[in-house]
Amino acid sequence: MKYDDASWHFGADNFGDLPEINGYTHTGTFVAWAMLNDLAGELHTDEWPEEIDKLKSREISPAEYFRKNCDGKFTDEDLNDRGNKFAQSFFENDYFSVYAEAADPQGQYDNIYEIPSNWETYDKVAPQLDQAFNHWKNENL
Repeated sequence: MKYDDASWHFGADNFGDLPEINGYTHTGTFVAWAMLNDLAGELHTDEWPEEIDKLKSREISPAEYFRKNCDGKFTDEDLNDRGNKFAQSFFENDYFSVYAEAADPQGQYDNIYEIPSNWETYDKVAPQLDQAFNHWKNENL
C-alpha cells in the first residue's frame, strides 16, 4: 500500500519553483518520526540501521532521509504492523492538517510546500504526532 509519493506533489499548482526537497518535507517528517519512535519496518531496521542513526543524531534531515531511503515513496513496507495501523488511521485522515497547523502556526506560508525542510519543522510537528499516537494507542488497546 502506498500512502504518499513525493512525485505526486511536484506537479501541484501551488508547488511552483520551490526546491524539489520541499516535496519530501511533509511526509518525510512523518516517516522520520516513525523511524525514531520504533515504528520502522524491517526494511529500514535491517537494511539501513546506520541511516536511522543519522536521523537520531540529526546528521540528515527528515526530508533527506525520506528521499534517500524511501525514494520519496511512503509505503507499508516502511513501517511495522503497529506503525501501519497508526498510519492508516492518522496519516491518511488527519496528518496533513495537523502538520500544516503545527509547522506553520502563524500562517506565514501560502501552502505546506513552502514550510522549510529542517529539524525546526520536525520539532514543531513531532509533539503533535506524539499526542495523536498516544490518543490512538489509548483507543486501540
